[in-house]
Amino acid sequence: MPGRVTVWQRFSSRFRARTWASSRADRQPRAEAPRGFSRFRHILAACVATRIVVDTTVQLFYSFLQIIALGMGLDVIVLGRLMSLRSAVGLSAPLFGSAADRYGYLRVMRLALILAASGTFLLGSGAGFWSVAAGMVLSGVGLTGFLPTVQAYISAQLPFAQRARGLGILEYSWALAGIFGLSLIGLLFDRFSWQLPFIVLGVAILAGWALLGFLPKVPRGADPSLAGAGAENGPEQVAVPGDEGGTEVGLEQGGTPSLTLHLSRLVSGAARHIAGLFDLGPNRLSAYMIIGANSLFLFSQGHVLIAHGVWLQTEYGLTATALGLVALLQGAADLAGAVLVSLIADRVGKKRSFQAGLLGSALVYLSLPAVNIGLWPVIAALLLMRFTFEYGLVSAVALVSEQAPDRRGKVMSLAVAINLMGMTLTGFTGPWMYTRFGVWGLGPAAAVCTLSALVLLTVWGRESAGTAVAKG
Repeated sequence: MPGRVTVWQRFSSRFRARTWASSRADRQPRAEAPRGFSRFRHILAACVATRIVVDTTVQLFYSFLQIIALGMGLDVIVLGRLMSLRSAVGLSAPLFGSAADRYGYLRVMRLALILAASGTFLLGSGAGFWSVAAGMVLSGVGLTGFLPTVQAYISAQLPFAQRARGLGILEYSWALAGIFGLSLIGLLFDRFSWQLPFIVLGVAILAGWALLGFLPKVPRGADPSLAGAGAENGPEQVAVPGDEGGTEVGLEQGGTPSLTLHLSRLVSGAARHIAGLFDLGPNRLSAYMIIGANSLFLFSQGHVLIAHGVWLQTEYGLTATALGLVALLQGAADLAGAVLVSLIADRVGKKRSFQAGLLGSALVYLSLPAVNIGLWPVIAALLLMRFTFEYGLVSAVALVSEQAPDRRGKVMSLAVAINLMGMTLTGFTGPWMYTRFGVWGLGPAAAVCTLSALVLLTVWGRESAGTAVAKG
């Protein structure tokens, strides 16, 4: 995810002094033991706070699509397609993941927040279609860079047995964004202008950028595809992925290669580096199947979510403030799902928890046309939909985090990129299907995709890379 405002910050001079020695281990391939959970709370709180703002920005269009479209002077379908542009730039996620593994999670997170804030300001500028398009691109790149990197940042500090708990707490931010962020945004839309929420969110993102500056560096997984990539240092050995995740010698020292040989080696090195971006190690089949299942899961939710605000406005006449209250209730449902993951998923198992979320969501999607007989049945179904989705999604994030632990930044970012490819389609499918088929164009289609995801996960997904090695 996806998208989601994951606001987590780190400060405390005492904590930073304690972890000064561990910051030097950033250069080592996961040699250091993860932090204990009790020592990790300050960092988690800071990251949650920052992500709340980011997730509010992500969810903004889902609840208020029609209101924002009117303010921007655009058709709902056109704005939905522009949202697809924001999701499409998620293909840049593997680049952020590789950069995070090489240069550090915090640097990439803060750069991403600068981009997200710039895009948010552009979206609220009211300067026309092209400013909206540019704002979608910038904010999309920023969100793509931040969300998986903060997940990798948290994952790198916790053992797998505690990771569902930590990531579950991190994902509280998505729920809290609905409870506090969107309800406040609804009031701003009703009482002020459509532009003010974008300005407020842009300033808040910059505040998150400042807060992250106080957090300590943490160990990050070694990525063999990036080791020694230093072509700028001259004709030295350049490490590129080998057959077993190791390295081969790229450009040897000594001698003066011909221009043709030099160019061929550059092209070969670039091709290997690009291939390395998609190399997830010996557990790659399970990793890609789980990522694919999660992408279908996110598409299903996005397909319904992007049109649900229009649905509630068109068929039940809800105002911006009322939509904000519905978002508050949905946030509470999200929070319940995330809390449940943090309480039981480590014991039940991440794969089983993900399966339960998929099955529950599919049943809710199938029921949507039947419950569309009154406002309260619809709201109840939407709340149950959000609860089952959140439970499944947070479990999936924890599951993905251990599919390739030695290159965690890459796998988390690649997951976001593939997820956003699915989310890109929702900007086309959701509004279009609803305007032509009503709720029948939303629920059944989402159910089919979710059940397909369940098959992928059940047949090919593994609990962790360690499980694959043991079975191999």
